[in-house]
Amino acid sequence: MNNYKEIVINSYSDYFNYLKNELFSLHIENYFYGLILISLLVFILEIVFPWRKNQPIIRKDFWLDIFYMFFNFFLLNLIVLIALSNVTEQLFTEFLSLFNLKPTSFQLLDLSHYPKVVSLLIFFLVSDFIQWITHRMLHRVPLFWNFHKVHHSVKQMGFAAHLRYHWMEPVIYKSLLYIPLAIIGGFSIQDVFIVHFFAITIGHLNHANLGWDYGFLKYIFNNPKMHIWHHSKQMPNKYGMNFGITLSVWDYIFKTNYIPTDGRDIELGFEGDEKFPKDFIHQEAYPLKF
Repeated sequence: MNNYKEIVINSYSDYFNYLKNELFSLHIENYFYGLILISLLVFILEIVFPWRKNQPIIRKDFWLDIFYMFFNFFLLNLIVLIALSNVTEQLFTEFLSLFNLKPTSFQLLDLSHYPKVVSLLIFFLVSDFIQWITHRMLHRVPLFWNFHKVHHSVKQMGFAAHLRYHWMEPVIYKSLLYIPLAIIGGFSIQDVFIVHFFAITIGHLNHANLGWDYGFLKYIFNNPKMHIWHHSKQMPNKYGMNFGITLSVWDYIFKTNYIPTDGRDIELGFEGDEKFPKDFIHQEAYPLKF
């Protein structure tokens, strides 16, 4: 027990020091300023090339989503995710030790044996596909859907809506992603950084007030014209469509793609969202009532 207590304490201490260092140092892998830079660039694109011209620049719930963006990207890690992740890793390691196994025993692929571009591509494809599967589960499992409703409570789309989500979502994503990535070794923190920020950029663009579909690349990359339909209040089934995170290709392969019309002015949300809480505290507490 003392071992786990020490893991939790060190997790908080290490991440607090990391976050403090991010705020007061500039380097190529700085998450804090990287998020601000991406957000500003996409926000400028929204202002210069607005798709919904009648939508205010400071749209409905703009500041709520800005708060969500920084809370989920930084403070949530400090509060729970890093400690939870480290404890889970230790539990998994100790469980395997009962069978004289190590986490590396499951590694089927060592990415360090491949050229950098190939290893990055494999890491990205595996991560994105697992997240696509997880996203479908968030819509199909009632318990998960109650958490995911926070994200779908957005009524006017903008870049910051990307990171409006309940704190349980990354717990679900990380839990389901842990084992698949455990069988892949040889990737570095730089690889994680590159893939993560590429996904953040595409995610910001998907939620932005932009009418882009990237031409023929729409069959590969998720895009604003596709993702707007994922947030549509009216869908062809009760589970939704267009579950792609960064890539749209999974939806085209598994026939979950849905873009019936332009989609610029469709109503966003979900059935019954008029009763959904409007503030951060009550949105976070909402799933606990069900």
